[in-house]
Amino acid sequence: MTQITSDSGGLEFVAGGGLLSRRLLLKSTLVGTGAIAASLTAPTRAAAEADIPEWVTVSGERARGYGMPAESEAQIQRAIIEPWQDVAAAFSLSGTPHHRLRGTITPSGLHFEVHHGGRPDVDPARHRLMIHGLVDYPLKFDLNALERYPMVTATHFLECAGNSLFNAIMPEPMQAGCDMLHGLLSNSEWTGVPLSVLMDEAGVNPEGKWVVAVGSDGPALARSIPIEKIMEDGILALYQNGERIRPEQGYPMRLLLPGFEGNMNVKWLTSLWVTDAPAYTKHESGEYTEILADGSSVKFTFALGVKSFITHPSATMTMTGPGFYEISGLAWSGAGRVDRVEVSADGGQSWAEAALEGPVRSRALTRFRLPWRWDGSPLVLMSRATDETGAVQPARSEWKARYHPSNFLHYNAIQPWQITAEGAVQNVYI
Repeated sequence: MTQITSDSGGLEFVAGGGLLSRRLLLKSTLVGTGAIAASLTAPTRAAAEADIPEWVTVSGERARGYGMPAESEAQIQRAIIEPWQDVAAAFSLSGTPHHRLRGTITPSGLHFEVHHGGRPDVDPARHRLMIHGLVDYPLKFDLNALERYPMVTATHFLECAGNSLFNAIMPEPMQAGCDMLHGLLSNSEWTGVPLSVLMDEAGVNPEGKWVVAVGSDGPALARSIPIEKIMEDGILALYQNGERIRPEQGYPMRLLLPGFEGNMNVKWLTSLWVTDAPAYTKHESGEYTEILADGSSVKFTFALGVKSFITHPSATMTMTGPGFYEISGLAWSGAGRVDRVEVSADGGQSWAEAALEGPVRSRALTRFRLPWRWDGSPLVLMSRATDETGAVQPARSEWKARYHPSNFLHYNAIQPWQITAEGAVQNVYI
């Protein structure tokens, strides 16, 4: 346990590099001492003396049917990620700009995308969902029929199994933002029909142990799912953040399997085929199989590991001078709730426990925060998450020792950010 020290202003330092006690977030000590205001530049403090702006002297715009972000925020968009430019253009990805967002809910228009065959233009009036195979009563639903069923709402993250792939495979750290490095991760409020309700109505036979989910996109992406997961918390999602699911997220319906790798949450869902064994489809036996250091493979590692990264500050940002800041980031686990997050400002020599922003939900993003006073010296910031099962986020060297150099799936290693004396924030390996 790091010993708590204090300065003449009564601030509690709990770890190296200027990390302060998370209790200060509750007591508003930083505001009470005037420490934050003292860190601001003179032009910032003088802003209150500015002239009356022109927009308060005229009438504003009329109401509109669908709200949009402010024009000045138009540059906040998903990053287009193209790690394999030699493949078909239909294989496309875009990453959520976490370093430009706060809170935990990802705006629907900034939710990450991964398309193996492009985004289909689905006619909702013609789309159907079939439940068939080892069932007593094969069923077929249109969208209107599904709207009559009882629905549930739950907040969960989705993460691509290949998220953070550049840190996993590149010998030197790529200098890019969170949207490129960790952007294949998003968190939404999902609403839809519990799959257990539909399966119970179909009557799954005792020998039905797996469900093969198939999408209606070009490659007909298909994944095998244990029936236990389908019945436990699987959802046929129809709504995202209160409105119909966007086309890039599977409109008019998608599979939602909380905590499981993104590829299994099949979009544009059209078929749930109950079987007695997994199908070993191309997308699960070829593209989403982890290769271990000895060359052997691990099949059916569905749940994502505990993980975190600091979003503020993070790579491509520039510090605005020494003084007080709030370190903030995201943590999550496919196994359940995040139990705690620790932050280090000295490259892992000492750690301080961050405050978790509630509610801390199972298999959902959790925002963590910690006050920090930067003295202008070079240092390395990093976070380390632990989930309710006791699993701890590993160091990069530990993760790399487990897997073959070619493997980039399920990368959940600690993310270090180096801050230079000039205030530049950079991606580093330690």
